[in-house]
Amino acid sequence: MFQQQVYILNTLRMMLDALSVIAAGYGARYLVSYYVPDVVWRMNENVFIISVLMMMFVNNYVMGRMKMYGDRRHPSLWSLFWPMFNAVLVDFSVLASFVFIFEPPDYPRAFLLLFAGLCLGLMFCEKILLRIYIKYIAGKGFNVRRILVVGNMTRGKLVSELLSSQVSWGHQVVGRLKTSQDKVDSSDSIGTLDDLPEVLRAYAVDEVVFAIDGDRAVNLAQYLNYCKQTGIPARILPALWQPGQHSLSVDRLQGVPFFTIQSANFNATGLLYKRILDIVGGAIGTILFLFMYPFVAIAIKLDAPGPVIFRQKRMGLNGRIFYLYKFRSMYLDAEQRKQELLDRNEMDGVMFKLKDDPRITKVGRWLRKTSIDEFPQFVNVLKGEMSLVGTRPPTLDEVEQYKPWHLRRISAKPGITGLWQVSGRNKITNFDEIVELDCRYLDQWRFSDDVKILLKTVLVVLKRKGAI
Repeated sequence: MFQQQVYILNTLRMMLDALSVIAAGYGARYLVSYYVPDVVWRMNENVFIISVLMMMFVNNYVMGRMKMYGDRRHPSLWSLFWPMFNAVLVDFSVLASFVFIFEPPDYPRAFLLLFAGLCLGLMFCEKILLRIYIKYIAGKGFNVRRILVVGNMTRGKLVSELLSSQVSWGHQVVGRLKTSQDKVDSSDSIGTLDDLPEVLRAYAVDEVVFAIDGDRAVNLAQYLNYCKQTGIPARILPALWQPGQHSLSVDRLQGVPFFTIQSANFNATGLLYKRILDIVGGAIGTILFLFMYPFVAIAIKLDAPGPVIFRQKRMGLNGRIFYLYKFRSMYLDAEQRKQELLDRNEMDGVMFKLKDDPRITKVGRWLRKTSIDEFPQFVNVLKGEMSLVGTRPPTLDEVEQYKPWHLRRISAKPGITGLWQVSGRNKITNFDEIVELDCRYLDQWRFSDDVKILLKTVLVVLKRKGAI
């Protein structure tokens, strides 16, 4: 019911915003035609209609990006006005760019300014009126939804605060029932859980929210059954959920509900888009790799004996082991000599890094400087072992030294590049900070983030700030 109300109200908001934009367009046209001196309306009718329709769709999209169609109620008129002002600013920057590029004839600047001003004014008035209606009419009417909260003072207060800030056309918390284990009394407590039957009879309750913590002494099933028998809908705030946790969700398997605790911000749709990007980027990168292979191979062979392609076991998604490919940039005895250089490690943690590593060949330094040594990894991407963007693939001996929380960085596919690589990687020497960046990437992942990281990686490589 909560999200259904949000969906209905936001659909209504979008429709009203679209009507406001249309009204603003025709209003600006009227004002320019009759009240602006020295301006004669000659704009082409089709250009005018395209301008208004374009603004209608662009405004709805931008307002959505500004979180104007979310599920949280704006606490003040200023918090309502400011994002709307920014949205209109973006809207008409788009329209102004359209006018500048296509140069439609006889397009009055006064129309553009009046259109923007009327859009902002009409939408703000419309939202104030809707706010007044919900708060003072629908929110206090006979059919306002009355909700009873069951739980201790902390969780009960949390539910009440959530309901007060939720987008809705009217609900009211009638009170709170505490559990028998809750010794703290408060003014909003109207009884205990055992009083539920009497409270439902005494108060006009439309819904019960059970926000009980992990108290095993409470037989919740009998109270849920009572609500079902009396026709009162019931909701449960899971005891697993704690304040600040946003990864708990409900999924269904053939109609059977499962509580899911996500470890990252990926979903099936996002992973599909990410894989499509990997296939396209991996294919392009592999073609470039095959094109440059003969030239790089000759340079590597002339510089130092050994294979052209270096293969090394790395740890991938959730502990999967795969062979990572790179153009060889070190001498053949590099792994044996690593033990001699451990005391010169510039990294604080399990990762090994040495700026002037004596194991790197002359050609290898150039390959690393230009990041050409990484191109064979596009084959790993095509095979599905890696992604274009992700966390750095660790070696097996590194993972053996990981702390439990370090393992989160291998809960997703490793990447050729990542947030650490474009975040001043040459300056970060603490492994824990690298893991924190990796975890931030996993927790806040968006498909657009991958695109941004790829673009930043290209700039970093072109500026030759170091290897990927």
